[in-house]
Amino acid sequence: MPAKEGPRMNEEIENAEVRLITEEAENIGVVTVEVAAGLADEAGLDLVEVSPGQTPVCKIMDYGRAKFEAQKKAAKARKKQKTVDVKEIKLRPNIDQHDYEVKMRSVTKFLNSGDKVKLTIRFRGREMAHQELGMELMNKVKEEFADSIKVELHPKMEGRQMTMVVAPIGN
Repeated sequence: MPAKEGPRMNEEIENAEVRLITEEAENIGVVTVEVAAGLADEAGLDLVEVSPGQTPVCKIMDYGRAKFEAQKKAAKARKKQKTVDVKEIKLRPNIDQHDYEVKMRSVTKFLNSGDKVKLTIRFRGREMAHQELGMELMNKVKEEFADSIKVELHPKMEGRQMTMVVAPIGN
């Protein structure tokens, strides 16, 4: 038999005595399970074990409604949550001015939407001998966005490519 999820309720409570709290949050004190179940039936609600222990704490409540409210609260929290994506922009060390401007517009758009941007410069063949061109390009990007970004990962070589990760200052 699979383990039941959630708190024990009504007949599932096995202790002889429980500490009872009413639906108005009034502490009744320690009573027998039969008395607590009778009070819950009278009110037309469930007897729910809130805190298990030597003398478990039980509360008289509408469990279905409480569970629904908790789900709504969790859904609302998930809705407000913002996921930060890492967008990648690939550059070349000898990129043309217009191509550079187009790429920087994309970087601006990503940063404004709250995403991080990973800038990658790929070196091919003889370009490996001129890695300083890649570093100059990365520094140019840093200077251009100096007031709106923070550099999370400074430019570094990884094999044949140089990478840098930047994030908007608000994050």
